[in-house]
Amino acid sequence: MGPVLRISGRGALSIALHGLTSGQATAIRGLITPDKGAGPGPALSCSPAAQQNTSLSSSPELLLSGAPGRLKDLTRRMASQRGFPAGLADTIESLLDNYLRSDYKIECRGKALDLGSRTHVMGILNATPDSFSDGGRFAAADRALAHAREMAAAGADIIDIGGESTRPGAAPVTEEEELRRIIPLIERLSAELTVPISVDTYKSSVARKALEAGASIINDISGLRFSPDMAKVAADFGAAVVIMHIKGTPRDMQQNPVYTDVVGEVTAYLEEGIELAVRAGVDREKIMVDPGIGFGKNLEHNLTILNRLDEFKSLGRPIVLGTSRKKFIGTILDIPAPEQRVDGTAATVALGIERGAAIVRVHDVARMAQVARMTDAILKTK
Repeated sequence: MGPVLRISGRGALSIALHGLTSGQATAIRGLITPDKGAGPGPALSCSPAAQQNTSLSSSPELLLSGAPGRLKDLTRRMASQRGFPAGLADTIESLLDNYLRSDYKIECRGKALDLGSRTHVMGILNATPDSFSDGGRFAAADRALAHAREMAAAGADIIDIGGESTRPGAAPVTEEEELRRIIPLIERLSAELTVPISVDTYKSSVARKALEAGASIINDISGLRFSPDMAKVAADFGAAVVIMHIKGTPRDMQQNPVYTDVVGEVTAYLEEGIELAVRAGVDREKIMVDPGIGFGKNLEHNLTILNRLDEFKSLGRPIVLGTSRKKFIGTILDIPAPEQRVDGTAATVALGIERGAAIVRVHDVARMAQVARMTDAILKTK
């Protein structure tokens, strides 16, 4: 039994229920009567989910749709009935609460990111010679520092500093080299800038030294998997964490990635990462999730994740979206040069925000900050 929350038009949500017996499905239908339910909005409906055009993996038997208040009222009535799987009503209500939540605030060493107020922008600073988009441009410390200051002035809410390329096919670098590239930058920028500094690394030893140098966020492409003690390092420092999904490693992740249900499998991976972090002592309120666009996904996988991005809201943590200048945009638009994919990136940022992204990770901060502000203004108009 695994309810999966899905959006179904503006103002209505849908919940796909798996593994029900015929008797349980009949009982749920019996609880849905005309005009029964709490609150305004679309009325409750119930239909065989297999008849819907969904890509859920196991052909769910029942699709419940309706306004959030009406769905919550239904779960309360389910809880009072016998014969339903233990905890089903509570699970559905928890998913609804998670999905509808937007009041996220991430504390970063005394600096609060109020994600419920507006979309936040994470500016990318690659202190590497071989990143896919701007490799080498900011390898020199003076240029990296200047670029970080420019991004902060242009509207970046976070500066994300990486010292190892994780582009498809990239070879790993040593801990010593990664530290040489990033620690002086983190020390300088954390002292100069008011915005939080994030370290983009999957090595716990690098993360520890970055946090000691002034970073307050760990952005881990492996979702805390590549280094067994990464979650403990985050907990020890009280750091915020971005848990990202990846299939494979940067070196092999794009070698024919296969999924049965990409959204379902990515969701499960992120959920496991959240629990791993919490068990290690990380504050759940300091956790963010990233579905990992381009990290072990083909074109269809990336587009599916973007189209169904809102489903990750059921995890109850703010969504970070990183689409900036990526290959799938170039493939669709026939633009080989990453730096020319800014307009395509803007489309993914706007749609991502509409689908629930709280933070967008981008190269072109000034342009994407405008996209975010405009999208926020439209979405907040009643």
